Amino acid sequence: MNPTTTIADLFTQWDIPWVVTSELALVAAIYVRGWEQIRRTRPAQFPAWRLACFLGGIFALFVAVASPLDTFSESLLFMHMAQHFVLISIAPPLLIFGAPVVPMLRGLPRWLIRVLRPLFVTRALPAAGRFLTRPRVAWLAMAAAYIGWHVPRAYEFALASENWHNFEHACFFFTNLMFWWPVIRPWPFRSSQSRWMLIPYLLLADIVNTVISAALCFAGQLLYPSYAAVARPFGLSALNDQIGAGAFMWVCGTMVYLIPAVVIVARLLSPATVGTRSRESFEVEKDRRLARISN
Repeated sequence: MNPTTTIADLFTQWDIPWVVTSELALVAAIYVRGWEQIRRTRPAQFPAWRLACFLGGIFALFVAVASPLDTFSESLLFMHMAQHFVLISIAPPLLIFGAPVVPMLRGLPRWLIRVLRPLFVTRALPAAGRFLTRPRVAWLAMAAAYIGWHVPRAYEFALASENWHNFEHACFFFTNLMFWWPVIRPWPFRSSQSRWMLIPYLLLADIVNTVISAALCFAGQLLYPSYAAVARPFGLSALNDQIGAGAFMWVCGTMVYLIPAVVIVARLLSPATVGTRSRESFEVEKDRRLARISN
C-alpha cells in the first residue's frame, strides 16, 4: 500500500469482485421476484420496507467485499474491523428483516423447487434450520467464530491466505445470520422461548465483543504483526491503528447489542404487551378449567 495514500482513497479505492457481485445480484433478483409474488396474497406480511431491508443487506455485503473496507483491510486493522462489523452486525439483520425464506422459495425457478422438494418432504431442511437457529446453538456458533478468528495465530493465518480469509468472512456472516434470527424472528418463524431470554442472549454477546475490543485497546503490544510489515498509510502506527480498531468495535458493537435489548425490554413492559399476555393467560386458564369440569 502506498504510504502517500490520501483520505479520498478511503472512499474511491473500490475493487469489485465480479463473481461475488454477480451472485449477490442473482440472490437479490430471486428475492424481488418472490417478494412480488407473495405480496399479492400477503401484503401485510411483506410491506415495502421488507424489500428495502433485504436489498440493503445485499448492498451491505457488496460494500464489505468491494469497497475500500476490503481494499485497505490488509494495511489498516481499523478498516478490517469495520469490514467485519458490516458482515456481523449490518448485513445479517437487514437480510433477516426481509423475512427471506418464503420470498426466496417463491422466487426460485419451478424446476429447481422440484429438485429440492425431497428435502422439504423429509423435513430435513426445516429441521436443520430450526436446530441452527436455536438460541443456544446460534449464540455458541457466533461466539466461537468471533473469538476464534480474532486469536492472533488464526487471524494471521487467514490474512496470509485469500481462500482462508474468505472462509473467515463466511464464518462471520453465516454465524451471525444464525445469531440474529431468534432476535428478529422473521415471518413465518415461531419460537416458544420467552422473549426475556433474549436479554442475557444479547448481553453475553456484548461481553464477548467487549473482551475482544478491550484486548485490542489495552494489549500494549501489536497483536497482529502483519500490520507492522506493510507500508503504513497516513503515517499511522500499527499500534495506534490497533487501538482505534478496538475502540471502534467496542463502541459500535455495544450499541448493536444493547439497543435491541432495550427495545425488547420496552416492548415486554409496555401496557399493550402486558395486557395481551394477561388475556392470553386468562384464556389458557379458562380452557384448563373447562377441561377439568368436562372430565
